[in-house]
Amino acid sequence: MTNKSQKYISPSINSSYEKLMANQSIQDTLAFIESDHQQTVDEQISITEIAAPPFKEETRAKDFKERLEALGLSDVYMDEEGNVYGIRYGTGNGPRIFISAHLDTVFPEGTDVRVSEKDGILYAPGISDDTRGLAELLAVIRAVKHANLPTVGDIIFGGTVGEEGAGDLRGVKAFFHEHKDIDGFISIDGPGADNIVYLGAGSYRYTITFKGDGGHSFGDFGIPSATHALGRAISAISDMQTKAEPKTTFTVGEVWGGTSVNAIAQEAGMTVDLRSNDQAELDQLEENFLHLVDEAVTAENSRWGSDAIKVEIEKFGNRPPASQPSDAPIVEAAYGAIEQIVGQPSLAGAVSTDANYPMSLGIPSVTLGLGGKAGAAHTQNEWYDPAGAYVGVQKNFLTLLGLVGVEGVCEPVLRKRKR
Repeated sequence: MTNKSQKYISPSINSSYEKLMANQSIQDTLAFIESDHQQTVDEQISITEIAAPPFKEETRAKDFKERLEALGLSDVYMDEEGNVYGIRYGTGNGPRIFISAHLDTVFPEGTDVRVSEKDGILYAPGISDDTRGLAELLAVIRAVKHANLPTVGDIIFGGTVGEEGAGDLRGVKAFFHEHKDIDGFISIDGPGADNIVYLGAGSYRYTITFKGDGGHSFGDFGIPSATHALGRAISAISDMQTKAEPKTTFTVGEVWGGTSVNAIAQEAGMTVDLRSNDQAELDQLEENFLHLVDEAVTAENSRWGSDAIKVEIEKFGNRPPASQPSDAPIVEAAYGAIEQIVGQPSLAGAVSTDANYPMSLGIPSVTLGLGGKAGAAHTQNEWYDPAGAYVGVQKNFLTLLGLVGVEGVCEPVLRKRKR
């Protein structure tokens, strides 16, 4: 859900962007970004063709590290979790912002990630999500170098691991655990150069495995079945009631079990995704869900007068819900930059992105949408249309300058946090 209604940003932030847009070096750099468009697309293609399955992003990360080094960033580093980042120092005593895109894709090892093109449209698993974000990040670094303006604050540019699926935001969690001096965060991810995500939908994710003795469907009939217990649980889960506001949802994503049509299943399981925009609602949903799982075990065992069915419960995902005001300076800064470059901005409803975690720590954070158009994300048919996509780079560049400030042009919109 997005809100395209007119928003009026504060006069001071509006003034900052008027000053930035009046600067000749910035105007020249906006033109440079447009001329740099094809290089950005070429990098997007080459990075896409480096597979980055969940938990196996290292090859792409090493390549991205080399690209950051080649662009002249200081202190380029790969941390123990696999994140890669480098820094462009400001003039001192300004805010420090981390801007990133995620290195991982949802696609398993062995997926064909070669890029094809037809009528100007690029096709490949991961061509947009979030490889385009990585390419835009590199383009922003080139733009900052081209402008050669002294920023007040420091900018850390990086690629994070573990944003997708079971990765559970492990990259940003590790980064912010190690870096307590960050004053703001931007993730480049998702569709729409006009889009601003400033709210985070939280999620808990579970693997539930039912186990029993199992046996022959005829000869051992009369003992409990793991798949029957699973079925009882799924049926009960599907009848759960949740609130529309704050939006709270659930789904059984995967199911498995049994060995044969004529076997009483020894093992069966499912993965479950629970989400809410509100922490209390998410916790209540979790409590209800776990109660239903226990009831399914009891019901299946009671049906056959047994205690053979047991359940293993693994929680593998914990993304915190988070929020901040729509008039937070980082939101207004992104809004002002989009107005200058793209047109009317859109404030998105809560979704789950890398910004969830720092936002939950009280660090001003947004996720800004990509330039160009894309579709069929998380499928083998993912596509990307790069026509006019440079506007995404332009508004990211302008957002950054507004947030960290430029000596002699404008003060930073982003404020240093209390340590």
